[in-house]
Amino acid sequence: MSIAKPLKKLVSAVILDLDGTLLHTDGIVSDVLKAFVVKYGKKWDGRETRKILGRTPLEAAAAVVEDYELPCSTDDFLTQFTPLLYDQWCKIKVLPGANRLIKHLSGHNVPMALASNSPRENIESKISYQQGWMGSFSVIIAGDEVRTGKPSPEIFLEAAKRLNVKPSSCLVIEDSLPGVTAGKAAGMEVVAVPSIPKSHLYTEADEVINSLLDLQPELWGLPPFEDCKSLKTWMEGALPIEPWHIGGPVVKGFGRGSKVLGIPTANLSTKGYSALLSEHPSGVYFGWAGLSSQGLYKMVMSIGWNPYFNNTEKTIEPWLLHEFDGDFYGEELRLVIVGYIRPEANFSSLESLIAKIHEDRRIAERALDIPMYSQYRDDPYLKGSSL
Repeated sequence: MSIAKPLKKLVSAVILDLDGTLLHTDGIVSDVLKAFVVKYGKKWDGRETRKILGRTPLEAAAAVVEDYELPCSTDDFLTQFTPLLYDQWCKIKVLPGANRLIKHLSGHNVPMALASNSPRENIESKISYQQGWMGSFSVIIAGDEVRTGKPSPEIFLEAAKRLNVKPSSCLVIEDSLPGVTAGKAAGMEVVAVPSIPKSHLYTEADEVINSLLDLQPELWGLPPFEDCKSLKTWMEGALPIEPWHIGGPVVKGFGRGSKVLGIPTANLSTKGYSALLSEHPSGVYFGWAGLSSQGLYKMVMSIGWNPYFNNTEKTIEPWLLHEFDGDFYGEELRLVIVGYIRPEANFSSLESLIAKIHEDRRIAERALDIPMYSQYRDDPYLKGSSL
């Protein structure tokens, strides 16, 4: 039985950040930086990610030039680097839950603003590739349209002014620490969706969620998602997502699935999948699994760091919901992921972790009998076709 959560605060407008909140810009930026610093004999290792996250282009460029000791000025860096980024905007992936959120708020006529430290030209270029986004925002305000960008509250206060809404009636959704600081300084409610796995750093935020898939608008006095309302009559806890695929040979994991948990997982190597994994938030998902020589099976899987075991890297651990006679290490395993159950969580005991995993299994098994999920059993990828 689900218990209704209390209302946090009544808001009437939503202000969204762009990069890292709605779009997976970080992956594109990292790829371009890797290629760019090589010509100076340097290797981009991502150590500046936290420093540049949520900053203005000028501040981010200054941090990279200084820390990597590049033999160029900040202005020269931007002159060379910016055109390289422009060529990649068309490849930016939408983060899970972003389209759903924008469509939902727009459909319910909730006033929406987009407030980003990026220049106006960059913002318009990025969102031009996303169908319906440009017309969904009542206000778009850029970093080059205010005197000081985030963490200054100016950009959010200006957004509220243009929306004709009091700052205290605005909900800000942000991925970066500068953005969270700016939102709170503006006197607004802030939901943080951290783009780095360090949620304990976001103490200023009013709520911290794993991804936009976990946002509950009704907690802020906004209309609940329609899919959540309708799905409750079918399946509590299962959310449809845009299907995605991953596959490879089954590898040995940490040896704890069968021995510690009594739950045999068919692990996949993360090598070659760092970009794909960065696009999808940690959590528990479900879908269909195809084993090259054994057939098709329902599956539930975790993606993340498994905080109970304190993993040091993000892992993929599918549980094929079938009793097998033996191991199948090295066999080709293909997955189509069609639904989301919950965010990754820590547990106070091994027993509570095991109980939750079995609850995830029950949700997945029932959900995969519903036509909206069962149709993907026929996905050609599961039987060996290329994407």
